[in-house]
Amino acid sequence: MHHLSNGIEHFRRDVFPAKEELFARLATQHRPQTLFVGCSDARVTPELITQSEPGELFVVRTAGNLVPAHGAGADGVAASIEYAVAVLGVRDIVVCGHSACGAMTALAEGHDLSTAPVVADWLRHADAARARIPASTAPSESHVATLVRANVAAQLQNLRTHPAVARALAEGQLTLHGWVFDIASGSVESVDEGSAASEGATVGAA
Repeated sequence: MHHLSNGIEHFRRDVFPAKEELFARLATQHRPQTLFVGCSDARVTPELITQSEPGELFVVRTAGNLVPAHGAGADGVAASIEYAVAVLGVRDIVVCGHSACGAMTALAEGHDLSTAPVVADWLRHADAARARIPASTAPSESHVATLVRANVAAQLQNLRTHPAVARALAEGQLTLHGWVFDIASGSVESVDEGSAASEGATVGAA
């Protein structure tokens, strides 16, 4: 915790004064343009990857960047999606997977999750992604990478089941994007819903 306290001190002393006007404005308005659905993995930081300022991203992070399909009953992910789209009026939603994802690795390699039953239950939301990969595919690094891309595509489809998202898409007020962040290289690859098993274009390439 000591380094976190030092970080706060540095923020208050050196960072905040340079952005004081921005924070003063943000204190009275909240109008992010993008909902960023990312993994809870500590190595994947949306604001750093996109070089976004405070207030620009509405961020939801879940294990495996999973988005449960709309269903009966409330949950935190569904509520955040609805709020971002219906109340804040975001114009874009990004679902971002990443290399070496622990959740996708566990599924691809068939890890024993008996000691983490809640995690095992949560990962059922990736069943559609797993179904996109041939059952005969042997576990490997490339298998994990393929599942990561397939999972992003599957979660984009799950997003479409949420009423607020479906409505905004039908009205032309919203665009969905699939990305995969490679930790080692810093590159971001786009993923198309219909071609998840193949590599996509690099986002932000010159």
